[in-house]
Amino acid sequence: MEILSLADRPDLMQPAIHYFWTCWGSSSNFKFYEDCILHAVQDKSRLPMFYVLWHEGNIVGSYALLTNDIISRQDLMPWLACLYVNEEHRGQGMASQLLQHGLSEAKRLGHPALYLSTDLENFYERKGWLYLADGYNVMGEAIKIYTCPVG
Repeated sequence: MEILSLADRPDLMQPAIHYFWTCWGSSSNFKFYEDCILHAVQDKSRLPMFYVLWHEGNIVGSYALLTNDIISRQDLMPWLACLYVNEEHRGQGMASQLLQHGLSEAKRLGHPALYLSTDLENFYERKGWLYLADGYNVMGEAIKIYTCPVG
């Protein structure tokens, strides 16, 4: 199992775009994911960055580091977003590995902390993330913001 940056693996670009969109998108926003990811991988030293979890020749998980996760708290960054592990691979510590990789990457880029927004209950708390505040999505709905120092 490997965590791969799409900036380093252009051969995985199209399958990765489809994976992110399938996990997080809707029938009307494929172009959003495609355009975002295609333009993100042009500079390995700055955000945004997209990663996939590669296992036995398949993408089985993902995450991204973004400047903003489409949330009201524009003052915070970077954001860990799009964390996903295929259902059949859950319970094996893969999400924890992706989270740790994200923290390492944020540290490498010189950021003191990483942020995420979620509606999950008790998942990130168990991984050591701390509730920071509520933010608001584009629909005006409150969403919890968590933070974790990078090390």
